[in-house]
Amino acid sequence: MVVPELRGWRAARPRLTGLARAAKPRLARLAQAARPGLVRAVRSMRPQVARLTGATRPRPAGPTAWRFTAGAATAGLALAAGVVTAAGPWDSTGQRTAERDRAVALERAGGTDHGRASDTSGTSDAAADGPRPAPSAAPVLVGLGSGGSLVKSAAGGPALATVLDPLLRDPALGTRHSAVVVDIATGRRLYGRDVGEALTPASTTKIATAVAALSALGPDHRLTTRVALEPTAGNLVLIGGGDPTLTAHADAHGWASLRTLADATAAALKKRGLGKVTLSYDTSLYAGPDLHPIGVNENLAPVTALMADEARTDDSGSGPAPREADPAAAAARAFGRFLQGHGIRTTDPRPAKATGRAQALASVSSPPLSDVVERMLTNSDNDIAEALARQTAAATGGRPDFAGGARAIAARLKALGLPLDGAEFHDGSGLNRDDKLTADLLTALLREAADPAHPELRPVLTGLPVAGFTGTLTDRYTSDGAAGIVRAKTGTLTGVNTLAGTAVDQDGHLLAFAFMAEGTTDPQAAQSTLDRTATALSACGCS
Repeated sequence: MVVPELRGWRAARPRLTGLARAAKPRLARLAQAARPGLVRAVRSMRPQVARLTGATRPRPAGPTAWRFTAGAATAGLALAAGVVTAAGPWDSTGQRTAERDRAVALERAGGTDHGRASDTSGTSDAAADGPRPAPSAAPVLVGLGSGGSLVKSAAGGPALATVLDPLLRDPALGTRHSAVVVDIATGRRLYGRDVGEALTPASTTKIATAVAALSALGPDHRLTTRVALEPTAGNLVLIGGGDPTLTAHADAHGWASLRTLADATAAALKKRGLGKVTLSYDTSLYAGPDLHPIGVNENLAPVTALMADEARTDDSGSGPAPREADPAAAAARAFGRFLQGHGIRTTDPRPAKATGRAQALASVSSPPLSDVVERMLTNSDNDIAEALARQTAAATGGRPDFAGGARAIAARLKALGLPLDGAEFHDGSGLNRDDKLTADLLTALLREAADPAHPELRPVLTGLPVAGFTGTLTDRYTSDGAAGIVRAKTGTLTGVNTLAGTAVDQDGHLLAFAFMAEGTTDPQAAQSTLDRTATALSACGCS
Protein backbone atom coordinates (compact mmCIF):
# COMPACT_ATOMS: atom_id res chain seq x y z
CA MET A 1 0.00 0.00 0.00
CA VAL A 2 1.40 3.40 -1.03
CA VAL A 3 0.59 6.62 0.82
CA PRO A 4 -1.96 8.42 -1.44
CA GLU A 5 -0.49 11.83 -0.68
CA LEU A 6 2.96 10.68 -1.86
CA ARG A 7 1.79 8.95 -5.06
CA GLY A 8 3.58 10.40 -8.03
CA TRP A 9 6.74 11.09 -6.00
CA ARG A 10 9.00 9.74 -8.72
CA ALA A 11 7.43 11.81 -11.48
CA ALA A 12 7.45 15.06 -9.50
CA ARG A 13 10.95 14.83 -8.10
CA PRO A 14 13.09 15.94 -11.10
CA ARG A 15 10.94 18.98 -11.86
CA LEU A 16 10.78 20.09 -8.23
CA THR A 17 14.51 19.59 -7.82
CA GLY A 18 15.09 21.94 -10.75
CA LEU A 19 12.79 24.52 -9.23
CA ALA A 20 14.62 24.22 -5.94
CA ARG A 21 17.95 24.95 -7.61
CA ALA A 22 16.53 27.98 -9.41
CA ALA A 23 15.05 29.33 -6.20
CA LYS A 24 18.18 29.06 -4.07
CA PRO A 25 19.82 32.41 -5.00
CA ARG A 26 16.63 34.30 -4.28
CA LEU A 27 16.10 32.47 -1.02
CA ALA A 28 19.61 33.30 0.09
CA ARG A 29 18.99 37.03 -0.49
CA LEU A 30 15.67 36.93 1.34
CA ALA A 31 16.83 34.85 4.30
CA GLN A 32 18.23 37.62 6.49
CA ALA A 33 15.42 40.08 5.82
CA ALA A 34 12.69 37.55 6.48
CA ARG A 35 14.13 36.01 9.61
CA PRO A 36 12.87 38.47 12.33
CA GLY A 37 9.30 38.49 11.05
CA LEU A 38 9.29 34.72 10.64
CA VAL A 39 10.46 34.17 14.19
CA ARG A 40 7.71 36.44 15.55
CA ALA A 41 5.09 34.81 13.37
CA VAL A 42 6.14 31.29 14.29
CA ARG A 43 5.87 32.08 17.99
CA SER A 44 2.41 33.61 17.58
CA MET A 45 1.14 30.71 15.49
CA ARG A 46 2.38 27.81 17.64
CA PRO A 47 -0.94 27.19 19.44
CA GLN A 48 -2.98 27.30 16.23
CA VAL A 49 -0.57 25.10 14.29
CA ALA A 50 -0.36 22.54 17.08
CA ARG A 51 -4.13 22.48 17.42
CA LEU A 52 -4.83 22.20 13.70
CA THR A 53 -2.21 19.63 12.84
CA GLY A 54 -2.44 17.50 15.97
CA ALA A 55 0.86 15.93 15.03
CA THR A 56 2.46 16.25 18.44
CA ARG A 57 0.25 13.36 19.51
CA PRO A 58 -0.59 11.37 16.38
CA ARG A 59 -3.96 9.69 16.44
CA PRO A 60 -4.07 7.45 13.37
CA ALA A 61 -7.54 6.13 12.65
CA GLY A 62 -6.57 3.18 10.54
CA PRO A 63 -3.81 1.62 8.44
CA THR A 64 -3.84 4.33 5.77
CA ALA A 65 -4.05 7.19 8.26
CA TRP A 66 -1.26 5.70 10.34
CA ARG A 67 0.90 5.28 7.26
CA PHE A 68 0.38 8.94 6.41
CA THR A 69 1.15 10.00 10.00
CA ALA A 70 4.35 8.02 10.20
CA GLY A 71 5.45 9.15 6.76
CA ALA A 72 4.76 12.78 7.58
CA ALA A 73 6.60 12.51 10.87
CA THR A 74 9.58 11.13 9.03
CA ALA A 75 9.59 13.04 5.74
CA GLY A 76 6.82 15.61 5.51
CA LEU A 77 8.17 17.73 8.35
CA ALA A 78 11.77 17.76 7.23
CA LEU A 79 11.73 21.22 5.64
CA ALA A 80 12.26 23.01 8.94
CA ALA A 81 15.79 24.29 8.71
CA GLY A 82 14.99 28.01 8.64
CA VAL A 83 12.76 28.08 11.68
CA VAL A 84 14.88 25.59 13.59
CA THR A 85 17.84 27.88 13.10
CA ALA A 86 15.99 31.12 13.80
CA ALA A 87 13.72 30.22 16.67
CA GLY A 88 15.57 27.26 18.12
CA PRO A 89 14.25 23.71 17.74
CA TRP A 90 13.41 23.31 21.42
CA ASP A 91 10.42 25.61 21.81
CA SER A 92 7.53 24.92 24.16
CA THR A 93 6.17 22.12 21.98
CA GLY A 94 9.43 20.67 20.73
CA GLN A 95 11.11 20.24 17.40
CA ARG A 96 7.94 19.05 15.71
CA THR A 97 6.41 22.53 15.82
CA ALA A 98 9.42 24.20 14.22
CA GLU A 99 9.54 21.63 11.45
CA ARG A 100 5.82 21.89 10.79
CA ASP A 101 5.89 25.67 10.66
CA ARG A 102 8.67 25.57 8.11
CA ALA A 103 6.82 23.06 5.96
CA VAL A 104 3.67 25.21 6.08
CA ALA A 105 5.57 28.36 5.14
CA LEU A 106 7.04 26.67 2.08
CA GLU A 107 3.71 25.15 1.06
CA ARG A 108 2.21 28.64 0.81
CA ALA A 109 4.51 29.35 -2.12
CA GLY A 110 2.56 26.81 -4.14
CA GLY A 111 4.16 23.60 -3.01
CA THR A 112 7.20 23.95 -5.28
CA ASP A 113 9.36 26.46 -3.44
CA HIS A 114 11.53 23.93 -1.65
CA GLY A 115 14.88 25.66 -1.99
CA ARG A 116 17.32 25.87 0.90
CA ALA A 117 19.65 28.79 1.45
CA SER A 118 23.27 27.82 1.98
CA ASP A 119 23.22 29.04 5.57
CA THR A 120 20.12 26.92 6.38
CA SER A 121 18.17 29.98 7.52
CA GLY A 122 16.52 30.79 4.22
CA THR A 123 12.80 31.05 3.69
CA SER A 124 10.45 32.19 0.96
CA ASP A 125 9.08 35.71 0.74
CA ALA A 126 5.61 34.29 1.17
CA ALA A 127 6.65 33.09 4.58
CA ALA A 128 7.84 36.45 5.84
CA ASP A 129 4.50 37.36 7.38
CA GLY A 130 4.22 34.02 9.13
CA PRO A 131 2.99 30.53 8.32
CA ARG A 132 -0.67 29.63 7.97
CA PRO A 133 -2.28 26.41 9.17
CA ALA A 134 -0.93 23.24 7.59
CA PRO A 135 -2.69 21.98 4.45
CA SER A 136 -4.60 18.74 4.65
CA ALA A 137 -2.15 16.92 2.36
CA ALA A 138 1.54 16.47 3.08
CA PRO A 139 3.92 18.70 1.12
CA VAL A 140 5.47 17.07 -1.91
CA LEU A 141 9.10 16.55 -0.99
CA VAL A 142 12.18 16.42 -3.11
CA GLY A 143 15.86 15.94 -2.42
CA LEU A 144 17.17 19.47 -2.03
CA GLY A 145 20.13 20.58 -4.06
CA SER A 146 20.46 17.22 -5.77
CA GLY A 147 23.69 17.17 -7.66
CA GLY A 148 24.91 13.61 -7.52
CA SER A 149 23.87 10.53 -9.40
CA LEU A 150 21.21 8.45 -7.72
CA VAL A 151 20.25 4.82 -8.08
CA LYS A 152 17.27 4.69 -10.43
CA SER A 153 14.71 1.92 -10.51
CA ALA A 154 11.59 1.45 -12.56
CA ALA A 155 8.40 -0.08 -11.24
CA GLY A 156 9.08 -3.70 -10.39
CA GLY A 157 12.80 -2.92 -10.63
CA PRO A 158 15.74 -4.65 -9.05
CA ALA A 159 15.62 -6.23 -5.63
CA LEU A 160 16.95 -4.11 -2.82
CA ALA A 161 19.92 -6.42 -2.46
CA THR A 162 21.07 -5.45 -5.95
CA VAL A 163 21.21 -1.83 -4.84
CA LEU A 164 22.64 -2.21 -1.33
CA ASP A 165 25.04 -5.14 -1.59
CA PRO A 166 27.72 -3.33 -3.63
CA LEU A 167 27.65 -0.36 -1.26
CA LEU A 168 27.88 -2.51 1.85
CA ARG A 169 30.87 -4.38 0.42
CA ASP A 170 32.89 -1.16 0.47
CA PRO A 171 36.17 -1.79 2.38
CA ALA A 172 35.59 1.52 4.18
CA LEU A 173 33.05 -0.33 6.35
CA GLY A 174 35.78 -2.30 8.08
CA THR A 175 35.98 -5.91 9.09
CA ARG A 176 32.47 -6.56 10.43
CA HIS A 177 29.19 -5.03 9.41
CA SER A 178 25.49 -5.76 9.38
CA ALA A 179 22.39 -4.21 7.84
CA VAL A 180 18.61 -4.49 8.00
CA VAL A 181 15.84 -2.68 6.09
CA VAL A 182 12.21 -3.12 7.16
CA ASP A 183 8.94 -1.82 5.73
CA ILE A 184 7.48 -0.03 8.76
CA ALA A 185 3.84 -0.47 7.71
CA THR A 186 3.99 -4.23 7.21
CA GLY A 187 6.99 -5.21 9.31
CA ARG A 188 8.34 -7.14 6.34
CA ARG A 189 12.12 -7.37 6.21
CA LEU A 190 13.20 -6.17 2.80
CA TYR A 191 16.92 -6.65 3.29
CA GLY A 192 19.14 -8.40 5.79
CA ARG A 193 22.87 -8.91 6.14
CA ASP A 194 24.17 -10.58 9.33
CA VAL A 195 21.02 -9.34 11.02
CA GLY A 196 21.63 -11.09 14.34
CA GLU A 197 25.29 -10.17 14.76
CA ALA A 198 25.70 -8.03 17.86
CA LEU A 199 28.06 -5.13 17.19
CA THR A 200 29.07 -1.98 19.06
CA PRO A 201 26.24 0.48 18.40
CA ALA A 202 27.89 3.71 19.63
CA SER A 203 25.28 6.49 19.88
CA THR A 204 22.51 4.54 18.16
CA THR A 205 22.14 3.10 21.68
CA LYS A 206 20.18 6.29 22.37
CA ILE A 207 17.29 4.93 20.30
CA ALA A 208 16.93 2.11 22.82
CA THR A 209 17.28 4.54 25.73
CA ALA A 210 14.54 6.73 24.26
CA VAL A 211 12.12 3.84 23.79
CA ALA A 212 12.77 2.56 27.31
CA ALA A 213 12.35 5.97 28.97
CA LEU A 214 9.17 6.87 27.09
CA SER A 215 7.60 3.49 27.79
CA ALA A 216 8.46 3.68 31.49
CA LEU A 217 7.68 7.34 32.17
CA GLY A 218 5.37 8.47 29.37
CA PRO A 219 5.83 11.38 26.94
CA ASP A 220 4.23 13.95 29.25
CA HIS A 221 6.45 13.22 32.26
CA ARG A 222 8.45 16.17 33.58
CA LEU A 223 11.54 16.25 35.77
CA THR A 224 11.29 18.66 38.68
CA THR A 225 13.96 20.60 40.57
CA ARG A 226 12.73 21.77 43.99
CA VAL A 227 13.69 24.05 46.85
CA ALA A 228 12.65 23.20 50.40
CA LEU A 229 13.04 24.91 53.76
CA GLU A 230 13.96 22.73 56.72
CA PRO A 231 12.20 23.26 60.09
CA THR A 232 15.41 24.79 61.39
CA ALA A 233 14.96 28.40 60.36
CA GLY A 234 17.07 29.44 57.41
CA ASN A 235 18.21 25.99 56.27
CA LEU A 236 17.47 25.96 52.53
CA VAL A 237 17.93 22.84 50.35
CA LEU A 238 18.16 22.78 46.56
CA ILE A 239 16.92 19.30 45.57
CA GLY A 240 18.04 17.86 42.25
CA GLY A 241 15.37 16.06 40.24
CA GLY A 242 17.70 14.71 37.58
CA ASP A 243 16.69 17.29 34.97
CA PRO A 244 19.53 17.34 32.39
CA THR A 245 18.02 20.37 30.65
CA LEU A 246 18.10 22.66 33.70
CA THR A 247 19.77 25.92 32.75
CA ALA A 248 21.34 28.82 34.61
CA HIS A 249 20.42 31.13 31.75
CA ALA A 250 17.13 32.82 30.92
CA ASP A 251 14.31 30.38 30.18
CA ALA A 252 14.46 30.97 26.42
CA HIS A 253 13.11 27.69 25.06
CA GLY A 254 10.87 26.36 27.79
CA TRP A 255 13.66 24.72 29.80
CA ALA A 256 13.59 24.96 33.57
CA SER A 257 15.77 27.82 34.77
CA LEU A 258 17.68 28.25 38.01
CA ARG A 259 17.01 31.97 37.67
CA THR A 260 13.26 31.37 37.66
CA LEU A 261 13.62 29.04 40.62
CA ALA A 262 15.64 31.64 42.52
CA ASP A 263 13.05 34.34 41.78
CA ALA A 264 10.26 32.24 43.28
CA THR A 265 12.41 31.11 46.21
CA ALA A 266 13.45 34.65 47.10
CA ALA A 267 9.83 35.79 47.05
CA ALA A 268 8.82 32.93 49.35
CA LEU A 269 11.69 33.65 51.76
CA LYS A 270 10.84 37.34 51.96
CA LYS A 271 7.24 36.47 52.82
CA ARG A 272 8.65 34.55 55.77
CA GLY A 273 10.88 37.42 56.75
CA LEU A 274 14.08 35.51 55.94
CA GLY A 275 16.94 37.49 54.45
CA LYS A 276 19.73 35.05 55.17
CA VAL A 277 19.86 31.27 54.65
CA THR A 278 22.19 28.33 55.02
CA LEU A 279 22.30 26.80 51.54
CA SER A 280 22.74 23.11 50.82
CA TYR A 281 22.02 20.81 47.88
CA ASP A 282 20.60 17.29 47.62
CA THR A 283 21.68 14.86 44.89
CA SER A 284 20.39 11.69 46.53
CA LEU A 285 18.02 10.82 43.67
CA TYR A 286 20.89 9.06 41.89
CA ALA A 287 23.19 6.38 43.26
CA GLY A 288 26.60 4.92 42.48
CA PRO A 289 29.61 6.59 40.86
CA ASP A 290 28.97 9.68 38.78
CA LEU A 291 31.94 9.17 36.46
CA HIS A 292 31.38 7.10 33.32
CA PRO A 293 33.81 4.20 32.75
CA ILE A 294 35.45 6.21 29.95
CA GLY A 295 36.68 8.60 32.67
CA VAL A 296 36.83 12.37 32.49
CA ASN A 297 35.67 13.23 28.98
CA GLU A 298 34.33 16.34 27.26
CA ASN A 299 31.51 14.29 25.76
CA LEU A 300 29.84 13.74 29.15
CA ALA A 301 29.71 15.51 32.50
CA PRO A 302 29.76 13.55 35.76
CA VAL A 303 26.24 12.14 36.04
CA THR A 304 24.44 13.75 38.97
CA ALA A 305 20.85 14.59 39.86
CA LEU A 306 21.67 18.31 39.93
CA MET A 307 23.47 20.21 37.20
CA ALA A 308 22.91 23.33 35.13
CA ASP A 309 23.67 23.62 31.41
CA GLU A 310 25.12 20.11 31.52
CA ALA A 311 27.99 21.51 33.60
CA ARG A 312 29.50 23.13 30.51
CA THR A 313 32.07 25.78 31.29
CA ASP A 314 31.75 27.48 27.89
CA ASP A 315 28.72 28.83 26.04
CA SER A 316 28.09 25.71 23.96
CA GLY A 317 24.74 23.97 23.91
CA SER A 318 25.75 20.66 22.38
CA GLY A 319 28.76 18.57 21.47
CA PRO A 320 32.01 18.14 23.40
CA ALA A 321 32.89 20.85 25.92
CA PRO A 322 34.94 21.27 29.10
CA ARG A 323 32.85 20.41 32.16
CA GLU A 324 32.68 21.26 35.84
CA ALA A 325 34.34 18.63 38.01
CA ASP A 326 31.44 18.90 40.51
CA PRO A 327 28.30 19.85 38.54
CA ALA A 328 25.98 19.87 41.57
CA ALA A 329 28.16 22.23 43.59
CA ALA A 330 28.53 24.53 40.58
CA ALA A 331 24.75 24.64 40.07
CA ALA A 332 24.18 25.35 43.77
CA ARG A 333 26.69 28.21 43.68
CA ALA A 334 24.91 29.73 40.69
CA PHE A 335 21.58 29.39 42.51
CA GLY A 336 23.09 31.13 45.53
CA ARG A 337 24.29 34.02 43.36
CA PHE A 338 20.78 34.45 41.95
CA LEU A 339 19.36 34.56 45.48
CA GLN A 340 21.92 37.17 46.45
CA GLY A 341 20.76 39.25 43.49
CA HIS A 342 17.40 39.40 45.27
CA GLY A 343 19.01 40.51 48.51
CA ILE A 344 19.03 37.04 50.13
CA ARG A 345 22.38 36.31 51.77
CA THR A 346 23.59 32.70 51.57
CA THR A 347 26.40 30.57 52.87
CA ASP A 348 28.64 28.60 50.54
CA PRO A 349 26.54 25.59 49.50
CA ARG A 350 27.29 22.14 50.89
CA PRO A 351 25.84 18.70 50.15
CA ALA A 352 23.02 17.51 52.43
CA LYS A 353 19.94 15.34 52.08
CA ALA A 354 16.59 17.03 52.61
CA THR A 355 14.48 15.57 55.40
CA GLY A 356 10.87 14.55 55.12
CA ARG A 357 9.94 17.53 57.26
CA ALA A 358 11.25 20.11 54.82
CA GLN A 359 8.61 22.51 53.52
CA ALA A 360 8.39 23.01 49.75
CA LEU A 361 9.02 26.59 48.69
CA ALA A 362 9.38 26.55 44.90
CA SER A 363 9.98 24.29 41.93
CA VAL A 364 10.65 24.30 38.20
CA SER A 365 10.02 21.46 35.77
CA SER A 366 11.55 20.33 32.52
CA PRO A 367 9.63 20.29 29.25
CA PRO A 368 7.67 17.08 28.60
CA LEU A 369 9.82 14.00 28.20
CA SER A 370 8.83 13.90 24.52
CA ASP A 371 10.74 17.14 23.95
CA VAL A 372 13.69 16.01 26.05
CA VAL A 373 13.95 12.78 24.04
CA GLU A 374 13.87 14.72 20.79
CA ARG A 375 16.73 16.93 21.93
CA MET A 376 18.73 13.89 23.01
CA LEU A 377 18.35 12.20 19.63
CA THR A 378 18.80 15.26 17.43
CA ASN A 379 21.96 16.46 19.18
CA SER A 380 23.16 13.00 20.27
CA ASP A 381 23.20 14.40 23.80
CA ASN A 382 25.08 12.03 26.10
CA ASP A 383 24.15 13.89 29.29
CA ILE A 384 20.44 13.55 28.58
CA ALA A 385 20.89 9.90 27.62
CA GLU A 386 22.56 8.97 30.91
CA ALA A 387 19.96 10.93 32.87
CA LEU A 388 17.12 9.12 31.09
CA ALA A 389 18.71 5.74 31.79
CA ARG A 390 18.75 6.57 35.51
CA GLN A 391 15.23 7.97 35.40
CA THR A 392 14.05 4.74 33.77
CA ALA A 393 15.69 2.74 36.54
CA ALA A 394 14.16 4.90 39.28
CA ALA A 395 10.70 4.68 37.70
CA THR A 396 10.83 0.88 37.51
CA GLY A 397 12.24 0.17 40.96
CA GLY A 398 15.87 -0.23 39.92
CA ARG A 399 19.03 1.31 41.28
CA PRO A 400 19.63 4.64 39.46
CA ASP A 401 23.29 4.18 38.56
CA PHE A 402 25.06 3.13 35.36
CA ALA A 403 24.44 -0.58 35.83
CA GLY A 404 20.88 -0.10 37.08
CA GLY A 405 20.01 2.15 34.17
CA ALA A 406 21.37 -0.40 31.70
CA ARG A 407 19.34 -3.19 33.32
CA ALA A 408 16.21 -1.04 33.26
CA ILE A 409 16.60 -0.32 29.54
CA ALA A 410 16.94 -4.02 28.73
CA ALA A 411 13.95 -4.88 30.94
CA ARG A 412 11.69 -2.31 29.27
CA LEU A 413 12.63 -3.52 25.79
CA LYS A 414 12.04 -7.12 26.82
CA ALA A 415 8.60 -6.16 28.13
CA LEU A 416 7.80 -4.71 24.70
CA GLY A 417 8.70 -8.04 23.10
CA LEU A 418 11.68 -6.70 21.17
CA PRO A 419 14.46 -9.04 19.93
CA LEU A 420 17.24 -8.82 22.53
CA ASP A 421 19.37 -11.78 21.48
CA GLY A 422 23.00 -10.72 21.75
CA ALA A 423 22.16 -7.28 23.14
CA GLU A 424 24.19 -5.90 26.03
CA PHE A 425 23.65 -2.55 27.72
CA HIS A 426 26.20 -0.87 29.96
CA ASP A 427 25.03 2.74 29.75
CA GLY A 428 22.37 4.90 28.13
CA SER A 429 24.54 6.95 25.78
CA GLY A 430 26.52 4.36 23.83
CA LEU A 431 29.87 5.74 24.96
CA ASN A 432 30.67 2.37 26.53
CA ARG A 433 32.34 0.15 23.96
CA ASP A 434 30.98 -2.94 25.73
CA ASP A 435 27.45 -2.08 24.57
CA LYS A 436 26.22 -4.52 21.91
CA LEU A 437 23.12 -4.30 19.72
CA THR A 438 21.97 -5.94 16.51
CA ALA A 439 20.69 -4.24 13.38
CA ASP A 440 17.58 -6.36 13.86
CA LEU A 441 16.93 -4.76 17.27
CA LEU A 442 17.54 -1.22 16.00
CA THR A 443 14.99 -1.56 13.21
CA ALA A 444 12.56 -3.24 15.60
CA LEU A 445 12.87 -0.23 17.93
CA LEU A 446 12.06 2.15 15.08
CA ARG A 447 9.10 0.10 13.96
CA GLU A 448 7.82 -0.02 17.55
CA ALA A 449 8.02 3.77 17.67
CA ALA A 450 5.78 3.95 14.58
CA ASP A 451 3.28 1.38 15.86
CA PRO A 452 -0.17 2.96 16.33
CA ALA A 453 -0.46 0.90 19.50
CA HIS A 454 2.40 2.94 21.02
CA PRO A 455 1.79 6.63 20.28
CA GLU A 456 3.86 7.47 23.38
CA LEU A 457 6.96 6.38 21.44
CA ARG A 458 6.46 8.70 18.47
CA PRO A 459 9.13 11.20 19.64
CA VAL A 460 11.71 8.54 18.78
CA LEU A 461 10.87 9.14 15.12
CA THR A 462 10.34 12.89 15.27
CA GLY A 463 13.57 13.40 17.18
CA LEU A 464 15.80 11.72 14.61
CA PRO A 465 18.13 14.21 12.91
CA VAL A 466 16.95 15.31 9.47
CA ALA A 467 19.46 14.75 6.66
CA GLY A 468 20.99 18.05 5.61
CA PHE A 469 18.98 20.05 8.14
CA THR A 470 19.22 19.31 11.85
CA GLY A 471 21.43 17.99 14.60
CA THR A 472 24.20 15.56 13.77
CA LEU A 473 23.05 15.36 10.13
CA THR A 474 23.13 19.11 9.49
CA ASP A 475 26.33 18.91 7.45
CA ARG A 476 25.62 15.56 5.83
CA TYR A 477 23.55 14.79 2.71
CA THR A 478 23.84 18.41 1.59
CA SER A 479 24.62 17.55 -2.05
CA ASP A 480 22.45 14.53 -2.80
CA GLY A 481 18.79 13.64 -3.10
CA ALA A 482 18.36 12.36 0.45
CA ALA A 483 18.37 15.76 2.17
CA GLY A 484 15.07 16.05 4.03
CA ILE A 485 14.15 12.47 3.12
CA VAL A 486 16.40 10.47 5.44
CA ARG A 487 16.13 10.84 9.22
CA ALA A 488 18.70 8.93 11.21
CA LYS A 489 20.62 8.57 14.43
CA THR A 490 24.36 8.55 13.97
CA GLY A 491 26.92 6.65 15.99
CA THR A 492 30.69 7.04 15.98
CA LEU A 493 33.49 5.69 18.14
CA THR A 494 37.04 4.85 17.16
CA GLY A 495 36.68 1.99 14.67
CA VAL A 496 32.86 2.09 14.85
CA ASN A 497 30.38 3.77 12.49
CA THR A 498 26.63 3.25 12.66
CA LEU A 499 23.50 4.80 11.16
CA ALA A 500 19.91 3.87 11.99
CA GLY A 501 16.72 5.65 11.05
CA THR A 502 13.97 6.01 8.49
CA ALA A 503 13.64 6.92 4.83
CA VAL A 504 10.78 7.31 2.39
CA ASP A 505 11.54 5.48 -0.84
CA GLN A 506 10.51 6.43 -4.38
CA ASP A 507 7.22 4.56 -4.03
CA GLY A 508 6.24 6.38 -0.85
CA HIS A 509 7.01 3.50 1.50
CA LEU A 510 8.35 4.41 4.94
CA LEU A 511 11.36 2.20 5.64
CA ALA A 512 13.37 1.64 8.80
CA PHE A 513 17.04 0.82 8.36
CA ALA A 514 20.11 0.07 10.46
CA PHE A 515 23.65 -0.05 9.11
CA MET A 516 26.44 -1.04 11.52
CA ALA A 517 30.18 -1.26 10.91
CA GLU A 518 33.13 -2.26 13.11
CA GLY A 519 36.84 -2.23 12.42
CA THR A 520 36.69 0.93 10.35
CA THR A 521 39.99 2.76 9.93
CA ASP A 522 38.83 5.94 8.18
CA PRO A 523 35.78 7.34 9.99
CA GLN A 524 35.05 9.91 7.28
CA ALA A 525 35.13 7.31 4.51
CA ALA A 526 32.92 4.95 6.53
CA GLN A 527 30.46 7.75 7.25
CA SER A 528 30.30 8.69 3.57
CA THR A 529 29.62 5.06 2.60
CA LEU A 530 26.78 4.80 5.11
CA ASP A 531 25.32 8.07 3.82
CA ARG A 532 25.49 6.84 0.22
CA THR A 533 23.75 3.64 1.28
CA ALA A 534 20.90 5.54 2.95
CA THR A 535 20.65 7.81 -0.10
CA ALA A 536 20.39 4.80 -2.39
CA LEU A 537 17.65 3.40 -0.17
CA SER A 538 15.61 6.59 -0.45
CA ALA A 539 16.12 6.71 -4.22
CA CYS A 540 15.08 3.11 -4.75
CA GLY A 541 11.66 1.81 -5.73
CA CYS A 542 12.58 -1.68 -4.61
CA SER A 543 10.14 -2.36 -1.81
